[in-house]
Amino acid sequence: MLELYKQQTKCLVALDSIIFGFDGEELKLLLVKRGVQTDHDTWSLMGGWLNPNESLDQAAERILFELTGVTGIFLEQLNAFGDPGRDPVERTVSVAYYALVNVKDYETKISDTHHAQWFSMQDLPELLFDHREMIKIAIERLRYKAAFHPIGFELMPEKFTIPQILNLYEAIYGSNFDKRNFSRKILSTGLLIKLKEKQKGFSKKGAFLYTLDTEKYKKHSDSFLNFIPNPEGLV
Repeated sequence: MLELYKQQTKCLVALDSIIFGFDGEELKLLLVKRGVQTDHDTWSLMGGWLNPNESLDQAAERILFELTGVTGIFLEQLNAFGDPGRDPVERTVSVAYYALVNVKDYETKISDTHHAQWFSMQDLPELLFDHREMIKIAIERLRYKAAFHPIGFELMPEKFTIPQILNLYEAIYGSNFDKRNFSRKILSTGLLIKLKEKQKGFSKKGAFLYTLDTEKYKKHSDSFLNFIPNPEGLV
């Protein structure tokens, strides 16, 4: 049996993370410049290599921390990419993950060692290998999950207004929603705690701030809450 293993061709396993962020107005993606390339205009998803002594999830969490300094965020396995020609340097299989962060909460933690930079999803630069395909699949997964599960709150700050949540969902889907219907649907979930304080500086009255009920969120994180009916019709 051991001899049979030795006869097999080995290949590298990489981990790539599609890191989505929300700055209050736009859905963004965290990218790094590809250091080994002579073309300085080529950007890459954040990634690294699987170590022999760790699982895929452990590797994804380690690499994310090493490159960004960020821990404890939403991170989910997306897909595997193994086209024989995807990496011209070496036969490599990549397991992609996607992560969700609030840009303002983590902008001071993002490491500048790797020249990481946030890009608008509407204006992405030239990307390495099949990373654009990974991003396409990741945004499709995000849109599906955000329509039926409350993961969109992972992109929000600790305190937020209903209009800010509306901005987030409109950014995710690239569509406009009816404000009253959206507000009614979000509040009907029972996941939000209304605070006494208001957001200042945007209007005379100001909008009430809310925070997420973390216990209810954990309980219903996998529930089908149907935030956005028929999301496939929006994109």
